Amino acid sequence: MNKKKVAFICIHNSCRSQIAEALGKHLAADVFESYSAGTETKPQINLDAVRVMKEIYGIDMEANGQYSKLIADIPDVDIAISMGCNVECPFIGRAFDDNWGLDDPTGKSDDDFKAIMQRIEENIIELKKRLSENK
Repeated sequence: MNKKKVAFICIHNSCRSQIAEALGKHLAADVFESYSAGTETKPQINLDAVRVMKEIYGIDMEANGQYSKLIADIPDVDIAISMGCNVECPFIGRAFDDNWGLDDPTGKSDDDFKAIMQRIEENIIELKKRLSENK
């Protein structure tokens, strides 16, 4: 079976898209491959996201090798999902297949991070279900 490649995109690839990549690998690796990228990078992924992901899901994004990447650093994908940039979404050389419209929790409370993670988890599960039905 040839699994779909899904990219989660936001400008800096440091928080929401990293969370989506990690949860995609954790919850849906049997159905699709997860990647994340941006049009700019940060020196490291969001430390609050790393900490809360460890706390809630037991996932260590840094130990799993996640880092801020450019779109050119990932393979060509079948599905591109914007996290919801609240600005002009980056041009990635093709149209986005979906926009999840998620607020950036950077600089906000742990509860804000947890709420975004919950929405991403729900979206990942829905995407997994949709792709499973279309095999």
